[in-house]
Amino acid sequence: MGCFGFLKVMMFVFNGIIFLAGAAILGVGIWVKVDSGSILSFLGKIEGAPAELSQVLNVGYLLIAIGALLLVIGFLGCCGAVRESTCMLLLFFIIVLVVFIAEVAGAVVILVFRPLADDLFTKFGTAAVKNIRKDYGGNPDVTGLWNTTMSSLKCCGFYNSSDFVGSPYYVDHGKQYPPQCCPGLDGPCNQTVADSVTTITGCFPKIKKLIDDNTVVIVAVALGIAALEICAMAVSMILFCRIKSRGD
Repeated sequence: MGCFGFLKVMMFVFNGIIFLAGAAILGVGIWVKVDSGSILSFLGKIEGAPAELSQVLNVGYLLIAIGALLLVIGFLGCCGAVRESTCMLLLFFIIVLVVFIAEVAGAVVILVFRPLADDLFTKFGTAAVKNIRKDYGGNPDVTGLWNTTMSSLKCCGFYNSSDFVGSPYYVDHGKQYPPQCCPGLDGPCNQTVADSVTTITGCFPKIKKLIDDNTVVIVAVALGIAALEICAMAVSMILFCRIKSRGD
């Protein structure tokens, strides 16, 4: 197998993986939009949540768009390499280039507007705490979704256990906190027990810490994706030029 054949095989394998990843992301996006009981729908119904949050909650549409785009890219790359189609390879190059430019622009926007994102999370945190104190223990849907979130993330409240003070659950259970705030216990506990637990934090601090602890990994993955995109554009252009010169 010569260099040209090797590049064709690598182009096919690489874009085959992209095609499968696109199908998976598309499926997740459709599931998020169809599942009305998902956490995203719950967050969107929190009374007093900042209006800007509605844009974040359109993540389902974003996943569908990304999945569809990856499907198209994977299809063009695979078929372009196998059929040696200069049209498909050129279109593949243009789409990947546009995606790469969009990613760079998105990274710049995130860096520039990070203070606005922090302000948005602060507003959302205030609304989430109000939601807990108003509906937790009184509204079955809200209570169930918070219980699922806290059990999955091993966390207590949005910020900490004090978020439950004044909630229907807190009042009905004699000023006690949910079991998720009381590790080792099957039932609710009082403030002394809840405050003595240092291993259980709020859900927001836990997610933030998880992101902060994996910042290096996230940056490495982003740089890896950028490098793959550059390699994909280089390979597609090499194949394009070889096929075009051979046709001439």
